[in-house]
Amino acid sequence: MSDPRDPKDADGNVEYELDADAAESSAVASPESPPETSGAAPPTSLDVPALTQQLARALAEKDELRQSLIRLQADFANYRKRIERERLEDAQRAVARLIAELLPVLDAFERALAAHDDATYEDYRKGFELIYRQLWDALAHFGLERIEAEGKRFDPHYHQAIERVESADHEDGTVLEVLRQGYKLREKVLRPATVRVAVHPAGTAPKPQRRANGGN
Repeated sequence: MSDPRDPKDADGNVEYELDADAAESSAVASPESPPETSGAAPPTSLDVPALTQQLARALAEKDELRQSLIRLQADFANYRKRIERERLEDAQRAVARLIAELLPVLDAFERALAAHDDATYEDYRKGFELIYRQLWDALAHFGLERIEAEGKRFDPHYHQAIERVESADHEDGTVLEVLRQGYKLREKVLRPATVRVAVHPAGTAPKPQRRANGGN
């Protein structure tokens, strides 16, 4: 019969019973068990008045930037309208100057038409030649120029070929005839010259050109 005071169990293993109060005292006294600490940071106080002032300044700066943007947009719109108005006025002044230059030509045409019954053919032809010179001078005053074509090398920037004519007497690509005069305004092509262009017949070579001084 086993002794109740014997710490061994039925299998011969030693059992130790520890009183609950003793276990709690042991845990508190043990240096290996550090006291529990809370993981939460200590509360900090917020400076509400300072944050309110910062928010007010930010909102004021935002409103100022918005007003500046609105003013810039209005200034740009006014600038664009002013530029368009000035461009239109410049174009109208240019047209007015051109018409003023052409008014004498219009007067000359009216006089020629009024004198048609009494003028001879020769006088009438001379009158129209004079009118033509007046018209050309008025247009040339604004920078109009004729495009040189006949006898020149074909240039697609200034000439428009509508026909190629076989010719053994001219270099290949030489402009033989101007069918419609071309014009340019201060180096800008208004209308290319419509021309006929020489092309060598098959199996032939161009004849040498005679020099202007009569040499061979």
